[in-house]
Amino acid sequence: MTQKVAVLGTGKIGEALLSGMIRGGWAPSDLLVTARRQERADQLRTRYGVEAVSNAEAAKAADTLILTVKPQDMGALLTELAPHVPADRLVISGAAGIPTAYFEERLAPDTPVVRVMTNTPALVDEAMSVISAGTHATGAHLTLAEEIFATVGKTLRVPESQQDAATALSGSGPAYFYFLVEAMTDAGILLGLPRDKAHDLIVQAAIGAAVMLRDSGEHPVKLRENVTSPAGTTINAIRELENHGVRAALIAALEAARDRSRELATGNGN
Repeated sequence: MTQKVAVLGTGKIGEALLSGMIRGGWAPSDLLVTARRQERADQLRTRYGVEAVSNAEAAKAADTLILTVKPQDMGALLTELAPHVPADRLVISGAAGIPTAYFEERLAPDTPVVRVMTNTPALVDEAMSVISAGTHATGAHLTLAEEIFATVGKTLRVPESQQDAATALSGSGPAYFYFLVEAMTDAGILLGLPRDKAHDLIVQAAIGAAVMLRDSGEHPVKLRENVTSPAGTTINAIRELENHGVRAALIAALEAARDRSRELATGNGN
């Protein structure tokens, strides 16, 4: 790769992306990192052979800037970066809820901005990264963003108007599954299983179900029906889930997550 890319605010997701890019063919000499603490910067330099620099130095030297700081820290970072970012730099934001217009208003006119919502399975190269173009981003900019984030999983382009929904569904999505596994493990204990065995049973069921959803091409309703025999154990469990409004609760939960993403976009999320 001939692009020089900087990852700013390199926490867990930023480091996962850095590692993925190196495995995907980027030379460490073409990668820059920034970190709030010097100890962290030294750790990244030693671990990956990349150069650790200041935010201003990254803005001046890199062709592409990937901003991975928390949403509440983005305003301060852009204030620091604005004097140093030429309009030909590609800026990729990984901050939940913040629209591309927020960056375009604070950076040089015509700066291309791409918004990406990834999720924590990036740590195991199984991320889902949802990508949207700002006003000045071209197809080439989107392709570059896809190449970067494809090193840690799958990518999907959507209009920016769908980003809040994608954040609720995919960005926060792993937490819902962890919550479900936690509840099912507790149920296993209630039914008389040791915690470790209940955990192993549920985790393998989750992995197997996910692989079947991905690889079978079958609709989830069909896959569920394949497990649900007449008057059997599964249909009794499904009936209780419906009686307790689990489907409605999930829909309401995702609506709440989407609404929170919108609040972050309007600056009311502090």
